[in-house]
Amino acid sequence: MNSGRTVFSQLISFLPDREFRRCVARYGADRRLREFSCWDQYLTMVFAQLTYRESLRDIEACLRSLQGKLYHLGFRGHVSRSTLADANENRDWRIFADFRMPSPEDCFVSGTLNKRMS
Repeated sequence: MNSGRTVFSQLISFLPDREFRRCVARYGADRRLREFSCWDQYLTMVFAQLTYRESLRDIEACLRSLQGKLYHLGFRGHVSRSTLADANENRDWRIFADFRMPSPEDCFVSGTLNKRMS
């Protein structure tokens, strides 16, 4: 039985969430939102990339099968296909372009952990 955190939540914990909030505030993307925040959209798309999902239906089916574990993965609630489609269509893509997951070269500089990652 798993007694620790999931691998996905461990990976997400390395992301600088303060920087992501700055990117969201820069474009005002979380205004007038009730449920599905930009952070939830970002987690969904990262999860889709890491698990090789090919369509919105595939993403929804995979997340629905993990319904009891979504909170532990970092999601705040249910992710539906129509909500994800609307978010992908209407939200400014520059939020996610400004905030990118750091590459391994960004993390390590000559064998030591980069200050940006801590």
